[in-house]
Amino acid sequence: MSHIPGIDVIDFVLLTIYPVAALFIVEMIFRITKFKNWIKLTIQAVVCVGFGIAYLTLISAHWLTAFVLFALAIALLYQARLGKLKPGRPMY
Repeated sequence: MSHIPGIDVIDFVLLTIYPVAALFIVEMIFRITKFKNWIKLTIQAVVCVGFGIAYLTLISAHWLTAFVLFALAIALLYQARLGKLKPGRPMY
């Protein structure tokens, strides 16, 4: 039984898994290709913003999920900025 009208529990779980899978795919591509870390973090932030906008415009009643994705994008952009300014220092 879903509390969101029109969205089943399985659909809600899938909508949660899609951004995680996209971030994982970007991570694996950048580990294989050995690009700079700040580029990877910036692309992951763009992916989060893209999913957040999609959840606000295409799917109704996903405001909280979109807010969390936007907050994650801000954190990723902050980490990317630190990685670009201080490339030799470990980020995490």
